[in-house]
Amino acid sequence: MWSIMSVEKNNMDQNIPVATGYTKKVMIVAGEASGDLHGSFLVREMLAINPSLQFFGIGGKKMQEAGVRLLASSADIAVVGVTEVFSKIGSFIRIKAGIRKFMDQMKPNLVILIDFPDFNLNIVARAAKKKNIRVFYYISPQVWAWREGRVRQIKKLVDKMAVILPFEVDFYRAHGFPVHYVGHPLRDTVKTLFTKSRARLHFGLFEKQTTIGLLPGSRSAEVARLLPVMIEAAQIISKKIPEVQYILPLADTLDEKTITETLAESCINVKIVSGQVYDVLACCDLAIVTSGTATLETGLMGVPMIIIYKLSLFTELIARIIIRQQRIGLVNIIAGKTIAPELLQRDANGPRIASEALAILLNEEKKREIIAELNDIRTKLGEPGAAGRAAQIACDML
Repeated sequence: MWSIMSVEKNNMDQNIPVATGYTKKVMIVAGEASGDLHGSFLVREMLAINPSLQFFGIGGKKMQEAGVRLLASSADIAVVGVTEVFSKIGSFIRIKAGIRKFMDQMKPNLVILIDFPDFNLNIVARAAKKKNIRVFYYISPQVWAWREGRVRQIKKLVDKMAVILPFEVDFYRAHGFPVHYVGHPLRDTVKTLFTKSRARLHFGLFEKQTTIGLLPGSRSAEVARLLPVMIEAAQIISKKIPEVQYILPLADTLDEKTITETLAESCINVKIVSGQVYDVLACCDLAIVTSGTATLETGLMGVPMIIIYKLSLFTELIARIIIRQQRIGLVNIIAGKTIAPELLQRDANGPRIASEALAILLNEEKKREIIAELNDIRTKLGEPGAAGRAAQIACDML
């Protein structure tokens, strides 16, 4: 996998061999772990329709395995918040120049963008539009939650968009931009073959003990802010429920050392598993989850959760001004009410997290009610097959 720096130093001034003849070339860009996952399924579905397609772009391990030639790793451009963007401005400027060079050299017939709006719209889509390359946006930016004005930018730069949440259709229609609703891709991917007891045995956990999943995010900045408070909460919970065990699915974008160094400072024993997030969730009675796609994955697995998040102070101040949504958890947004408690910024501390977790774990009736609400979310997200429907739209654009 090429990193941003290796691309800059070794490949920007070199000619990259590309297929000739009538092969259609597609540039696809995903900036986060969830985008890498959804991108990989989209690529596979497109190749099933047209096996001669050639893919290149920015993504992660899953997109690479699906057949995408990576020009750069998504791990190098993933950031959280305004202050984190500042630290990578230099890289972004170099990437912008590199993307233009790659477009000139590879001459893609189509550019596919997956979420990650600031980078995808301001750098990739803008460059594509100047070169008259058609742009397909798969998985809409959350403009309905914040910075609604970006719809104007989308209308100028994007030729077609596929959305994955049902209410997004009405939102874009109100702004005069028709979109295609394809359903949510997680309806295809969120599943396990394990029962709860078999999942625990598979991971070497005690079958009868209360099991809590810790999902600290897919970015190192998120882990640095949120894993310590998760561990603090776990220490408090363990005093109230002595027979409790913890399991943590490690995102592909993270180095296990980042996790183990934090855990070493605590007395909590946490089973770390590389990936296998859905099988891990099958183990769990409850999960403590960083806000993002993981909240919806957890909800689709029917696992009660506590949603937490922290931003830098500067980013928080800006967010308070521009974010329109009262809720941040996708399960709560889709439900239109609070199913999973949300603890943000200063509220995302060990004692508060532990208190909310214990309120669920020690109340079987409340736990059953939450699980029933989460099952309704699955119904609202439509039928499986989102990636296939999006792939057909993309192939039609070619």
